[in-house]
Amino acid sequence: MSEHPTDTELVEAARAARERAYAPYSRFAVGAALLGRSGRVYAAANVENASYPLTTCAERAAVAKAVSEGERAFEAIAVVTSTGATPCGACRQILREFAPEGDLRVIVADTEGHSRTYTIAGLLPASFTPDQLV
Repeated sequence: MSEHPTDTELVEAARAARERAYAPYSRFAVGAALLGRSGRVYAAANVENASYPLTTCAERAAVAKAVSEGERAFEAIAVVTSTGATPCGACRQILREFAPEGDLRVIVADTEGHSRTYTIAGLLPASFTPDQLV
């Protein structure tokens, strides 16, 4: 991967992470690759649990990985699924927390090589943000 990865390289990192998903129940493997402003990429996969609410989404796993390693500002996240599904609502809110301007690029791709790019503000309009806390 180059020093500052391209969107294509980010999708490829998410695709590779998807291969490591633990999804024995839904069989819906998800890979995510989060690009920090530092240029570092944090890749993760979904991890399901027999107690379904305890499942961890790939996007949230990538954010937790990045934050636990000191990264707090992000440029983009690539998410790869078999269908090109966008992040769930909980993941959108978590991503929005780290995108104060709402400009985080969200690249969603399927396993056939098709992709679309959104902003987190576009995926979660009128979101709850830290500035609303008083």
